[in-house]
Amino acid sequence: MKVLLIGSGGREHALAWKIAASPVLTRLYCAPGNPGIAKVAECVALDPANHAQIVAFCKENAIDFVVVGPEAPLVAGIADELRAAGILVFGPSKAAARLEGSKGFTKDLCARFEIPTGAYQRFTQADAAKAYVRQQGVPIVVKADGLAAGKGVVVAFELQEALDAVDACFSGAFGGAGAEVVVEEYLDGEEASFFCLCDGKTALPFGTAQDHKRVGEGDTGVNTGGMGAYSPAPVMPQAMIDRTMRELIEPTMRGMAEIGAPFSGILFAGLMITKDGPKLIEYNTRFGDPETQVLMLRLKDDLLLLLKAAADGMLDQVSVRWNDEPALTVVMAARDYPAAPEKGSVIRGLDSAAADGSVEIFHAGTAEKDGELVANGGRVLNVTASGRTVAEAQAAAYAAIAKIDWPEGFYRRDIGWRAIEREKTAAL
Repeated sequence: MKVLLIGSGGREHALAWKIAASPVLTRLYCAPGNPGIAKVAECVALDPANHAQIVAFCKENAIDFVVVGPEAPLVAGIADELRAAGILVFGPSKAAARLEGSKGFTKDLCARFEIPTGAYQRFTQADAAKAYVRQQGVPIVVKADGLAAGKGVVVAFELQEALDAVDACFSGAFGGAGAEVVVEEYLDGEEASFFCLCDGKTALPFGTAQDHKRVGEGDTGVNTGGMGAYSPAPVMPQAMIDRTMRELIEPTMRGMAEIGAPFSGILFAGLMITKDGPKLIEYNTRFGDPETQVLMLRLKDDLLLLLKAAADGMLDQVSVRWNDEPALTVVMAARDYPAAPEKGSVIRGLDSAAADGSVEIFHAGTAEKDGELVANGGRVLNVTASGRTVAEAQAAAYAAIAKIDWPEGFYRRDIGWRAIEREKTAAL
């Protein structure tokens, strides 16, 4: 099978690494890819935003299957254009991708189909949004409605912080994503990431993880795209998975079908596990980043066949198996991320760092310049490891980081802390 993977980040490197191991794969392309992906796939200089270019490449190279990594092409309708050209694709339609493309759309869907989530209001004017914030009080959550690369969300514990967040959205800080604002109830509990493979009819659970959104240790500082993750999430035992499927995922699948937008692809539920059970924070319509990195280390089965089963509408005929050992990934980011990350600094020592068989290093934002590997983004490397315990996986990841020569990079030193505290308590 000839496959085209679209994307260039750590998520796509992890997907490429796993797809490349499939015995049914004959050739793997990635557009545009990165230096890490180039070790397992043929990178091609295509623009994911240029759908006509992608379709033409698929026809010229007899591509059998396209896997779309990032959210922006999905929200823009790339899956529809590929399907219209007769090309099999893993990823939701433009109509179904609204689950990620518009937070207001998702909130309205939850209200209509009684899916547990926080109370909310939608606004197109700053004054009205601010009045609602003052009425509700803090803590409160302010979100840009559209895609903002994980940065359009403010969890405000001070009134002025919430009001400033409203102003930031409507002043264009997040581009068109902030033209509408969703202000919603603050949910208290423990966050978890839950994934399902979907084919429009069937939703198949596809792993749990916990990520670390805040830039600073102790979960402090501003939200980022994610500074690290581990899988599985201890807060999501089988009983909680079953409840999440029953109360959130299955009503979402029924609701999307009812409104004429059946969901096919990966449904990524950002959850808050509250005292009253699981509640939806938001949906994403693509694999998580950096959660994919830890899921791929744990997946026993052939990823390519699972993705194809979803695209073919045959998920009721497959199952998913996982390694019991947990996996953990630490994001190494460029100085000043997430505000204005520095690009161009040289990175060395990756071969030595990855020499341990339990370690994989996925490239998230790298490039090659004058024969050297350089930083080319905010989140640059995902140092990923497995172990018998989360503590063991964490130790392996940080031991690998110690061998990487990149003075301009930084990382959190407490990834996995919550799970490790649980392990210590269980051992007493």
